[in-house]
Amino acid sequence: MDLGLYFAVCNHMELGPALEMVAGLGYSCLELSTHKGGRFDVEMMLKDNEGLKISKLIKSFGLRISAINMSWDSQLVLGPHHSDTDVIFKGTPEAKIKYGTERLMMAARLANNLEIPVITGFTGCEDYSRWFPWPDSNAWESMESVFVERWSVILKQFDELGILFGMECHPKQIVYNTETALRSVELLGNFKSWNFNFDPANLMLAGVNPVVFIAELANRIVNVHLKDGEIVHHNVQRSGLLANGPWNRPGRGFRFRIPGWGDVQWRQIITELSVQGYHGVLTVEHEDPTMGPVDGIKKAIGFLKPLLIEEPLSEQWW
Repeated sequence: MDLGLYFAVCNHMELGPALEMVAGLGYSCLELSTHKGGRFDVEMMLKDNEGLKISKLIKSFGLRISAINMSWDSQLVLGPHHSDTDVIFKGTPEAKIKYGTERLMMAARLANNLEIPVITGFTGCEDYSRWFPWPDSNAWESMESVFVERWSVILKQFDELGILFGMECHPKQIVYNTETALRSVELLGNFKSWNFNFDPANLMLAGVNPVVFIAELANRIVNVHLKDGEIVHHNVQRSGLLANGPWNRPGRGFRFRIPGWGDVQWRQIITELSVQGYHGVLTVEHEDPTMGPVDGIKKAIGFLKPLLIEEPLSEQWW
């Protein structure tokens, strides 16, 4: 398994020094965020061989691009399409759907051009609150037909280009726990490109055991985000896990952490991934509201390196 970094955490730094620092820390791969307006905007990367130039620069530091992330833009495929998503793209619901779909198609072409195997992202969701079956007891299930219709168009191109989509189970997505992930495979499993980006902290926030997710969906896991989550016990009795407000609000009952500083059982996670045959990239995602960017990614790799299984058992000797 290789240790990678979700590189958005270094967006505040100049590119060359950031790449030098990340390589020096011992990371070997990068996941690039390619949403609109970012450092690696997918539309910009497709023009004038810009993507190839950036890929060559990254390789010059002994790094490679393991995935590109389209979480922002892909949210618009299913929504919501009200003012909450204007920060991604402002327009009518129809315009937002078109924008999200076209941006994913661009990302597939970019990944194909740069020989990047995986695009990670979200599906979006018309109304996440429908997990609570009231007033319509079938409200969640009623969203499935639109989910299949819109994502089939996207996945068809992904299949044609040989690119894998890694859906990240996450609150505000139509796929957010093990049950909805399994259901999505029933609905879209005919597409080779329909897969998962495994993030244990997101599953923990949904009350799901991440190890069970690995055991049941291992053959569809194509990318891993190493993000920890902490149940803040002195706050959780007041706010619960679904606390509102900014991520750095001190009173939240749950917060994301860097690996080793939360409640995720990393030895179990890494062991189960290995047992189930995942030997791909493990990508650190730093969304810890208590630590600065550089401090966090230094601590993360220091914690994780000793846990990697460098020599999986090939033959029993006892």
